[in-house]
Amino acid sequence: MAARMRLRLAATATLAAALAAGCGLVGRSGPTFPPLGTTPAPAGESTAGARAQVAAALAVEGLQVIDAVAAYRPPEGAIFAAAPRTVIQVVLPDDPTHGYIVLYALGTPAAALAGAQDQAAYIASGPGHVLFVPGSQFSLRVLGANAIFFVWSPDASPDSRTPSIALALSQIGDEVPIPA
Repeated sequence: MAARMRLRLAATATLAAALAAGCGLVGRSGPTFPPLGTTPAPAGESTAGARAQVAAALAVEGLQVIDAVAAYRPPEGAIFAAAPRTVIQVVLPDDPTHGYIVLYALGTPAAALAGAQDQAAYIASGPGHVLFVPGSQFSLRVLGANAIFFVWSPDASPDSRTPSIALALSQIGDEVPIPA
């Protein structure tokens, strides 16, 4: 009887470990989504113009942008989740793991606006809202056929230059407000 109980406990522990590993809960170190080589694909040239405008606006604030070297994906509504994207990062010496800006290629200005409005509604929803750090600030903009998304938290951003990212982004495209 005791042997049977030990066997069940061992089987349960093995199953739990396998499920956790399969869900990506074991051994996770740093951003892992989207994994390299998965869909949605990078946007490529579809976001080149938006990237150039973002880089120029950031340069006015004395900030430099690079192509992100680590995988990064914020919580997203359905339209953003399916859209090709380009991820760039503002160089923040005091906060090298943040400063990500995502440029979504949505094909047309109307589709970009629809995607941004979907993201705004997602952020305001219960499920979307809980996925962001409390007190998060959002920059959600539409620039032609691209949507631009940046999120940061004043309480969790050790680099004093982080608020300048949102200020720079406010100078390009059109804002899509997040419903209260």
